[in-house]
Amino acid sequence: MLLDNFHRVARIGLLAAGLAAGSAMAQTAICYNCPTEWADWGTQLRAIKAKTGVTVPADNKNSGQALAQLVAEKASPVADMTYLGVTFAIQAQKDGVVEPYKPAAWNDIPAGLKDPAGNWFTIHSGTLGFMVNVDALKGKPVPKSWADLLKPEYKGLIGYLDPASAFVGYVGAVAVNEARGGNMDNFAPAIDYFKALQKNEPIVPKQTSYARVLSGEIAILLDYDFNAYRAKYKDKANVAFVIPSEGSVVVPYVMSLVAKAPHAGDAKKVLDFVLSDEGQAIWAKAYLRPVRANAMPKEIEAQFLPASEYARAKTIDYGRMAQAQRAFSDRYLKDVR
Repeated sequence: MLLDNFHRVARIGLLAAGLAAGSAMAQTAICYNCPTEWADWGTQLRAIKAKTGVTVPADNKNSGQALAQLVAEKASPVADMTYLGVTFAIQAQKDGVVEPYKPAAWNDIPAGLKDPAGNWFTIHSGTLGFMVNVDALKGKPVPKSWADLLKPEYKGLIGYLDPASAFVGYVGAVAVNEARGGNMDNFAPAIDYFKALQKNEPIVPKQTSYARVLSGEIAILLDYDFNAYRAKYKDKANVAFVIPSEGSVVVPYVMSLVAKAPHAGDAKKVLDFVLSDEGQAIWAKAYLRPVRANAMPKEIEAQFLPASEYARAKTIDYGRMAQAQRAFSDRYLKDVR
């Protein structure tokens, strides 16, 4: 009898432990391409944990790597959600690796910044330009144009993320292409530009290179306004942000629920939070333009370049940008790298 009771108690204890473990596991949601250093995801991930109880481990993939992994794992998904540049999200929808979810603030997202069914939706946007470590220039002038970067005086000082893999790299290619007379059917200006830029021996990493700019290893990086402002105002670095005189582009970053996500319920809590008042305020304080228009505090906006500078940055047809991406990547790999 005592032995039976012992076994019964032991079974109950094991069951309780199993339930507790299952509960703990259910409070973790995997996000592909949520790197601590990029867009201040570090602060956002901590807030998500504090407010929703869901732990989201940092993940250092770029958009291209995240999409490739999602496709490879399509039959048995590991990730619950993903953060992508908009063109990769459009491709992810075509590849069937994401599924519709309309978060709590769905109606606050402008129509052009979300898939109508909810396969992806914008959480914030950035403007591409030059993030410049002024000290690392060692007295050379801060470049003001795409043409400036081709000058021999900037040899060894320039970096850009791999346009065939990282979304920000492709955005840089689109920006210079548009600024130098190209369009989505003609990437010759961008290819010619990157060929010419090779004379200045650029550094071309695949992942975010924020720390390499702060250290001075890369003096001029094709990157977004939000990273430059973060460096200037939060890390107190002598960093300038330049919107090239010939023009640039504005692009959205989006999130999606992964198809057949193992922890879809917890992922949905996270997707709701990043669009909540608090989540959007975190993006704004990291100098991203939150997708909900009323979420940008005036004191933060005052730290941006003036509106007259931003007038040179334009929105584009992101669907066409997505369609052109693979052909551009192939051509870049063949003709430039």
